[in-house]
Amino acid sequence: MHLEVVSPEAILFSSEVDSITVPGTGGEFQMLNNHAPIVSTLKEGIVKIHVHTQEHLELDDLHGKIVPGVEDHKVLTVEIQSGTIEFKDNKAIILVD
Repeated sequence: MHLEVVSPEAILFSSEVDSITVPGTGGEFQMLNNHAPIVSTLKEGIVKIHVHTQEHLELDDLHGKIVPGVEDHKVLTVEIQSGTIEFKDNKAIILVD
């Protein structure tokens, strides 16, 4: 599936991923490939992005809010204050504050 994490300042992340775990207002939930379409609000917390490999990713100054996992290099994290997620046709867009 394809994921974009977008803030008012920039696109923080845009890549193919294996799964996404987000802090929904009703509790944390995970989305995998072929998940049913959904739109949900997000609360303050950590978005976990599960990637197959980090080799193709550029985690430079523009992407400074995306942090590679210490214990598992296939998990990237980003702290959010709030946001919205839309998932449709194997594409997820997370709008964050």
